[in-house]
Amino acid sequence: MRITEIFFSIQGESSYAGLPCVFVRFTGCPLRCGWCDTAYAFYEGTERSLENILNEVAHFDCRLVEITGGEPLAQVEAHGLITALADRGYTVLIETSGAIDLAPVDPRAILIMDLKCPGSGMEDRNRWSNLSLLKPHDEVKFVIKDRADYDWAVEIIHRYGLSDRQRILLSPVFGELEPQVLADWILGDRLRVRFQLQVHKLIWDPAMRGV
Repeated sequence: MRITEIFFSIQGESSYAGLPCVFVRFTGCPLRCGWCDTAYAFYEGTERSLENILNEVAHFDCRLVEITGGEPLAQVEAHGLITALADRGYTVLIETSGAIDLAPVDPRAILIMDLKCPGSGMEDRNRWSNLSLLKPHDEVKFVIKDRADYDWAVEIIHRYGLSDRQRILLSPVFGELEPQVLADWILGDRLRVRFQLQVHKLIWDPAMRGV
């Protein structure tokens, strides 16, 4: 497996925000979202064995682990790591785009699927069949750049009945959309979603790695 970094930090997003978490960041991504904040993970990284990764994760003595990227599921070896972590009793979160087939993912893992809004430039890469593969404990995230993205997300939520099936997360693109604006839209529409900010960017320098 090619890994960009493994680090211990505060979980900044999802329903698990605020909890200490070990992050395993995979190298590589087939998408190029306009607002991506981890472009260094496209290419930087080193080959790591499964045992090596498991040993480093264990060193942090934390039972919450997030598999992220890049796009971690673009490396088929990620599935072996996910299963090995689940076998060892870890709670495993997977931050993934909507572009990769979710069928092979260990059902014990918790998927946080980032459906790509038009503002990302990657809307055409969404794999809509993935929605039927999500389990009740999985989450769907929309990163909102502007009103057009918000309206698109609302339409998708209603079209697929997502609020009745999944935890839905809406977050503003950092530095592009004021959080209060998005919060006001959600409240105005009585939308049954969770508003979220990238907490780690409020604690540390937004450009800092390993947090």
